[in-house]
Amino acid sequence: MTHATTPHDALDPHDHADVHFDDGIPHVSAREYLNGFVLSVVLTAIPFGLVMTKTISNPTLAAVVILLFAAAQIVVHMVYFLHMNTKSEGGWNLLALVFTAVLVIIVLSGSLWVMHHLNTNMMPGQHEMQDMPASTPRNTP
Repeated sequence: MTHATTPHDALDPHDHADVHFDDGIPHVSAREYLNGFVLSVVLTAIPFGLVMTKTISNPTLAAVVILLFAAAQIVVHMVYFLHMNTKSEGGWNLLALVFTAVLVIIVLSGSLWVMHHLNTNMMPGQHEMQDMPASTPRNTP
């Protein structure tokens, strides 16, 4: 007797065979989610500890270290929770991510450039403030 191979039989809930569908949806285990969670907690706790204990005395260096940990945490979230890789959705997810990153870089760098030039060209310098005539108080009757 042969086993029927109808679509209904392939989805039989009593069939204990491992059925893997190639539907493009990543099938991950709780262990992978736990790994991502632990990495996220570690990548949050380390910068927090560095700031609270004042391990890095230079504020610029501290900001750079925090930004590096933030970038690493973004990658962890994209890989472990958003399941983004080069194969998901035929590569379109990665292409959309690259496009978004380019737009964010253009907007941020353009905004910083405009603010820098506004600050340089619009704010009076210290030497200009000293050369301004002193205002005389008004006589009020």
